[in-house]
Amino acid sequence: MVYAVWLFGLGLFFVVAERLWPWRKQRLLRAGLLSDILYIVFNAEYLGILLALATARLIRIYDPEPLIRWNVMSGAPAWLQFIVLLFAFDFLQWCIHNMLHRVPFLWRFHKIHHSVVDMDWLGNWRFHWGEIIVYRSLLYIPTAVFGFSAPVLFSYGILNTFIGHYAHANLRISIGPLKYFLNSPQMHIWHHTHPDSGPINRNFGITLSLWDWVFRTAYMPAGAQPDRLGFDGIEQYPKQLPAQWVAPFRA
Repeated sequence: MVYAVWLFGLGLFFVVAERLWPWRKQRLLRAGLLSDILYIVFNAEYLGILLALATARLIRIYDPEPLIRWNVMSGAPAWLQFIVLLFAFDFLQWCIHNMLHRVPFLWRFHKIHHSVVDMDWLGNWRFHWGEIIVYRSLLYIPTAVFGFSAPVLFSYGILNTFIGHYAHANLRISIGPLKYFLNSPQMHIWHHTHPDSGPINRNFGITLSLWDWVFRTAYMPAGAQPDRLGFDGIEQYPKQLPAQWVAPFRA
């Protein structure tokens, strides 16, 4: 319930911010808006509940106590837990995101996120539930090993949501030199570029842009933005739910 309040507040903030400081001329009632609203309702609320139930079932089948007993961060102060969580989780998410683009079967699921052609903060929530299963599965073990506290995990979740909204938002607000550390609209828009408009498979950062600069996958021409977003064949790709959910399973 508390996260839902934060989610509503952040959404309202970005709706207003995009009207005050837009980067592109873009309608509020754009194409695909209804589907993206359904995505945020399902992915922010119901998907988490379903995954929690599935995880509880798996724990009853397989006792992870020997692994969880490590809890290497459980006695550390909250600020240190948060720093370790931020860097460790974000690097793992950067690796997973990179993999979603390079493994053809996983790209089928991630392609839904790249079906956005009019980018705004709601685009942060357009993703297939199968993609989250991949993320959660690969992030579960480090979560158990480190043993981060619930308040620290919640704080990280809020930051991750805020930066995700910001990176996808239609905002001309620049963060200056922080662009080398944090993700931003000016950088992330090029991750969504159509192959006709620029290099693909760049800017995999989720919260931090740091890893892209370190591993030389960063691309952010000053003041520019791609002419179009998407991928080859996007014209034939489903535009709405539920067809988008079915698309990865079709030949």
